[in-house]
Amino acid sequence: MERIVITGGERLKGRVRISGSKNAALPIMAATLLTNGVTTLSSIPHLRDVTTMVRVLGTLGAEVEFGEGTLRIDTTKADRFLAPYSLVKTMRASFLVFGPLLAKLGRARVSLPGGCAIGSRPIDLHLRGFEDLGAEVSMGGGYAQVKRDRLIGAEIYLDFPSVGATENLMMAATLAKGKTTIENAAKEPEIVDLANFLNRMGARVVGAGTDTIEIIGVKELKGTNYSIIPDRIEAGTYMVASAITRGDVTLEGARLDHLESLVTKLHEAGVEIEGKEGAIRVKARRRIKSVDVKTMPYPGFPTDMQAQFMALMSITPGISIITETVFENRFMHVSELLRMGADIKIEGASAVVKGVKSLSGAPVMATDLRASAALVLAGLVAKGETEISRIYHLDRGYERIEEKLSHLGARIERIK
Repeated sequence: MERIVITGGERLKGRVRISGSKNAALPIMAATLLTNGVTTLSSIPHLRDVTTMVRVLGTLGAEVEFGEGTLRIDTTKADRFLAPYSLVKTMRASFLVFGPLLAKLGRARVSLPGGCAIGSRPIDLHLRGFEDLGAEVSMGGGYAQVKRDRLIGAEIYLDFPSVGATENLMMAATLAKGKTTIENAAKEPEIVDLANFLNRMGARVVGAGTDTIEIIGVKELKGTNYSIIPDRIEAGTYMVASAITRGDVTLEGARLDHLESLVTKLHEAGVEIEGKEGAIRVKARRRIKSVDVKTMPYPGFPTDMQAQFMALMSITPGISIITETVFENRFMHVSELLRMGADIKIEGASAVVKGVKSLSGAPVMATDLRASAALVLAGLVAKGETEISRIYHLDRGYERIEEKLSHLGARIERIK
């Protein structure tokens, strides 16, 4: 099994190119199933999750060519409606094919999803929305099944602004008859990117980025060319990497407007951040101060940055309280940070972090995608050598992270 080994103590300096957004690419790849033609997507990151979605599309009959940062997807023969357990269990985003299959084929049978074990992420919001659109929903044998001749536009209210449910229902509604309104919709930049892509294919979607999205159904969508937005979570991770090593790193291609809540907290901690000419420069010259963080749906502080920010606070003087409100089981990285000498106590949905003078390198184990990134960040500043196992989690969301960090001056390598 592959591992990452880091010798800490190096100050990161230089420039790093931010890859295309994984969380935008996956739903957009699923949305190509709404067409009967060829779509070319660019700025696609080469990640394990993207490879899994390529396999899912292939299972459904699509022909996919994966080049350097580019996907060519031909859905002309994509007429299968079954997404099997063998693929969906490895990545929750596979469930996003449900809406497109239902809209285009009138039926879909998709295995219940897997993904990171960071807490309960029920699919009832997806299925209830499909029922609102007129679909018949049934469950059995570990699969969810829906069918309908043609969906009918409806008013849908989400009990929680779920990103996945918003995306699935938005895609399903593009080919429904009449108008669909999604209230309490998720507002993430990835939602906006999906809406822009759907509109490029001929859909009529307005309001993405607000809590109310309206979709006027059309008869058909056509293939197109589209470039994915940069990955704000990868960008945020490198911003924290610069801060934790007291570095000076410029992130090429990152968008400051997608990172406002994180930027606010880093500013509060004393980190210097400057955005100009399609790049973000992050410097940590002054003494970092402890700050409190509470995760919230976008535009609040992202749950996908909580673990990385905790790694920063673990070596910051003072006490910070980090509260997780999105997922109930997203402190699994704490036990591994404790192995490295961190002083963290969990109290319900909050972690009380008392900054220590230094961390010590140790063998640690990644438990999920963002936890693995936090361990990498901790390893960058720990005294001695840190060995991280189960890095397949890391490969789900970070493209060539050891190469990028190495170019910035980190002593890091991947070992088989």
